[in-house]
Amino acid sequence: MAEPTSAAAITPKPKLPKALLENPEQRFFNRELSWLAFNERVLEEAGNLNHPLLERIKFLSISASNLDEFYMVRVAGLNAQLRNRVTEKSQDGLLPREQLRQVNHRANELMHDQQTCWRHIHKELEKEGILIVEASETKAEEKKWLEEYFTTNIFPALTPIAIDPAHPFPFIPNLSIAMVLRLEKQTNVSTLHKNKGPGISKQKHLKAIILLPQKLQRFIQLPDTKGKHTRVVLLEEVISLFMDRLFPGWKVKGSGLIRINRDSELEVVNEAEDLVQQFETAVKRRRRGTVIRLKISANLPDDLKEFVIEEFQVKESDIVVVDGMIGLSGLSELYDIKRPDLKFAPYKIRFPERIQDYNGNCFDAIAAKDLVIHHPYESFDVVVRFLRQAAADPDVVAIKQTLYRTSNDSPIVKALIEAAEAGKSVTAMVELKARFDEEANIRWGRDLERVGAQVVYGMVGLKTHAKVSLVVRRVDGGLRTYVHFGTGNYHPATAKIYTDLSYFTTDPALCRDAARLFNYLTGYAPPENYEKISVAPLSLRPNLLQLIRDEINHAKAGKPAGIWAKQNSIVDPEIIDALYEASQYGVKIDLIVRGICCLRPGVKGLSENIRVKSIVGRFLEHSRIFCFGNGYPLPSPENKVFISSADWMPRNLDWRVEVLVPIENATVHQQILNQIMNANIKDEKQSWMLESDGKYTRVKYKADSFSAHEFFMNNPSLSGRGTAIHGKK
Repeated sequence: MAEPTSAAAITPKPKLPKALLENPEQRFFNRELSWLAFNERVLEEAGNLNHPLLERIKFLSISASNLDEFYMVRVAGLNAQLRNRVTEKSQDGLLPREQLRQVNHRANELMHDQQTCWRHIHKELEKEGILIVEASETKAEEKKWLEEYFTTNIFPALTPIAIDPAHPFPFIPNLSIAMVLRLEKQTNVSTLHKNKGPGISKQKHLKAIILLPQKLQRFIQLPDTKGKHTRVVLLEEVISLFMDRLFPGWKVKGSGLIRINRDSELEVVNEAEDLVQQFETAVKRRRRGTVIRLKISANLPDDLKEFVIEEFQVKESDIVVVDGMIGLSGLSELYDIKRPDLKFAPYKIRFPERIQDYNGNCFDAIAAKDLVIHHPYESFDVVVRFLRQAAADPDVVAIKQTLYRTSNDSPIVKALIEAAEAGKSVTAMVELKARFDEEANIRWGRDLERVGAQVVYGMVGLKTHAKVSLVVRRVDGGLRTYVHFGTGNYHPATAKIYTDLSYFTTDPALCRDAARLFNYLTGYAPPENYEKISVAPLSLRPNLLQLIRDEINHAKAGKPAGIWAKQNSIVDPEIIDALYEASQYGVKIDLIVRGICCLRPGVKGLSENIRVKSIVGRFLEHSRIFCFGNGYPLPSPENKVFISSADWMPRNLDWRVEVLVPIENATVHQQILNQIMNANIKDEKQSWMLESDGKYTRVKYKADSFSAHEFFMNNPSLSGRGTAIHGKK
């Protein structure tokens, strides 16, 4: 369905009640508050007693890290709107100032809950023999060990800075923690200090800053000679213990910690002559972005608080006093403690038997039949092997690849480099606008350029978010194309925790469409049409709307009508209104939305046929799957099934290059619809239901209730079974 059908086939939209049109807050949830609700669900998992203790710490750390990024990007955006006096309302009818007020109130409650959660977990750690001790509580032999550790591993990295006319307040990087000190000169100082030689301060009182280097370990594990307990000391505690090494002759009279969030949005002129250079400059500017949130430990004396606040020039609403631990995102370090009994039981990541049936040859297995890999339950190594084999195969002529996010030591990029060095035609679409990965992508792009690959750095005005890999290979005297479409990134590390789909095919029409897409990315010429795929910002939105309206027409004709959709976020008002329209005609809609959902379900006369659930658990739900009844009940072989790189958000549909791919192979169709989507619909153990008032309610479950994550860990997928299930290739 590459092109939308004619307007005559589109059902006229019923009028929404006037009250709903005049009061958008009754029709939409606020995007920012919906995101905070998602992070509240993540935090709830930190308190879920059914999870092992160290896994709960990881959830708490993720919740804190998520909130950091939220402030660096979303709250920074609201602040920018205020500075620029923007009066445009959000789709739910709120001005930027109103959103910011509600966001700060809700976020402050969330931060309070995070600290409460940490206090509970702290006590549970003690019961498990993991003790976080203060420096004053360490034993004599531990202090001796800490002294050596401090001298060797901490002291060389520290830069104590006294604040006076000769030493201005230092730059504090984003997300950094700093100790703020008030010092008093001791009366019994050495002769050297009494002489007040050059460089020796004559002041009796000083303010000082010590920045905690981000690369240093925050939680320092003490040696345990008896092996009964794990004792841990925080970095700032160790520094405090040996403060006399940093400021000899001075005594600390008051101290505390601060931590800052900076505006991390990039401002880039897309029409610049050298886009790469523009991004390099913008990344450097971002490091000095405006402070949008200042966290201050509750024990910091008032005079030092005033000193810090005046230095950063922050508003009162941007200041958070923390009665607890500053920098909860750093708790992820505790997960490295060797206590497997306090972690999820490991499971075996499967390698598809289909590929093993062909002696590990990806090309032969894909040519025999379409294949979908379900990550993380099935190995991402299939994707890596596909490209490595392409690099090594003398019959491979060309490789084309999109790169949005990948790992620091990317085997994907290494394979592309090897292919280019072997003389193959390699084209890489490297997206510079992948937030927080800009520097890595610039580096990868230059590495590829050095070996002769054709590198394109995004498109002016658009972010390339589509996940596509194309390999052209000589076969039987001609050329055959193999294509990989993904719902997630080419990132081996995140593929171990994100649920995503990798779809491999040699379908001629899909391969031709992939080639047209790359020509669009490198040459700017939009193709006249695609045979099967839909591409944003060209045809994806109208085709999605048409698929929804087709279900309306089936409902009007008395046929079964339904929609199943799984994605990360639903924000787009046009898509939401189309779903409301479908609901009013009786279309049954089940939405699985992990994060933001601006759609209000279960409202009589508007959305009573729409249910929304969020799955939050051991793995991060990331795959985008869209299923439409097509006149038949769900699930059924006649349903239309698609995978995509795009969520239903304006940025995905209008400002990014995204792909919607139809799934027509019978086995892959059955796996995605009957196995993956059906399991997500049935899930109880990790599910939350969204109510019409915006609250999420955890689904009640028993020990034997169904868990999608447990099902996928223990049951092999259909398309990868090969001879094990069919008895033949």
